[in-house]
Amino acid sequence: MSGKLAINGGAPVRTKPFPRWPVCDEKEAEAVREVALSGKWWMGAYSKGELEKRDKIEGRSKVEELEEKFAKHHKARYAVATSSGSSALEIAVRAAGIGPGDEVITTPYTFIATSTCILNNNAIPVYVDIDPETYNINADLIEEAITERTKAILPVHFSGNLADMDKICAIAEKHGLVVIEDASHAHGVERDGEKYAGTFGQMGCFSFQEAKNMAAGEGGMILTDDPELEDICYSLHHYGRVRDGLWYEHHRLGWNARMTEFQAAILLVQLERLDKLNRVRMENVKYLKSRLDSIPGIKYCKDDPRITKHSHHLFMMRYDSEEFDGVHRNKFVDALNAEGIPAITGYTFPNYANPFMVNKVFHSGSCPASCEKYSSVTIDYRVYKDKCPVAERACYEEAIWLEHRLFLGTKADMDDIVEAILKIRENLGELAR
Repeated sequence: MSGKLAINGGAPVRTKPFPRWPVCDEKEAEAVREVALSGKWWMGAYSKGELEKRDKIEGRSKVEELEEKFAKHHKARYAVATSSGSSALEIAVRAAGIGPGDEVITTPYTFIATSTCILNNNAIPVYVDIDPETYNINADLIEEAITERTKAILPVHFSGNLADMDKICAIAEKHGLVVIEDASHAHGVERDGEKYAGTFGQMGCFSFQEAKNMAAGEGGMILTDDPELEDICYSLHHYGRVRDGLWYEHHRLGWNARMTEFQAAILLVQLERLDKLNRVRMENVKYLKSRLDSIPGIKYCKDDPRITKHSHHLFMMRYDSEEFDGVHRNKFVDALNAEGIPAITGYTFPNYANPFMVNKVFHSGSCPASCEKYSSVTIDYRVYKDKCPVAERACYEEAIWLEHRLFLGTKADMDDIVEAILKIRENLGELAR
């Protein structure tokens, strides 16, 4: 391999686009058309009246159908569909009884919603560093972060790789804590052929935002096996109503976080595609790993070997600049993009380093930072820079993300990824200059 790097004007390794996302065809279009022509665009259209008890009328809500099928697919008893993954998390935290005076242990290396769902319930996120080989929360560090205020653990199955749920659930049981899983990357992820992401703890939350492995633009889902939690989540997402109550009868403070019939119709089709697309991703990722194993300086996050179905929402490469003559990760990613390989560096910084966290710009009056229930607690998120060195390294030096759509193609696509990396390695002097 020779010639200039594409970033310096040379010919790129690849000019052909990778598969697009979301995957859709006439099935999704027809599903939306069916809802549009029905004139029933939200779940309430399938019950009589507003003021009397609402008996069912002809037809069935797409939202209810999706809830049933998504729960069955993941071997859960109940599902509550929501307007977004973020709203699913906020409802789950509230349903668990978490509020002022409480702390929730979570990971700093994830989307900000995993922190804001705690703060929006006036509780405090407490961060535990990530495992250097998986980028999931390091379960070995959780117990030392528990205080008398800790009420829950909120792990994330980052990139679709399962967190260490056996250890996390054991710690939670020992200390009487709730476990809420953020499974936004883990649609259809199965362990040992029987247990699914989102069903290890008391509740599991999913996102259907457009980038996710099941997409409807926006949308979310809460899974649980607990009938009481299901009732509370249903009520919270429906303005505090209860199933047998009157329309203008509200039993708790809640949200309008309902999913529309349009979203559910699309997701019913997406659910049919899920396992097939995940299998394609698994095959391509397995092949890519076999080729990357021979390249110094490029490692990848290790998956739980018990995973039998994987979403590979992201493929996480771990870059070692010393093996690339000191070339910074960001420059390497720029060069990789120029060669026709879409790659990004991921989160700008860990959650605790976001400006509103550092400056404690939460609710009016800086609640919960100024709440009297936290009067004995010094809330200073700057301290986590020293407490979370692995998350720091991932954000600023190491992590390279390849999104899941890249793995819906062929082994030749994987070869192009490898060839681009090799080309950069062989021209490091040119890149450094």
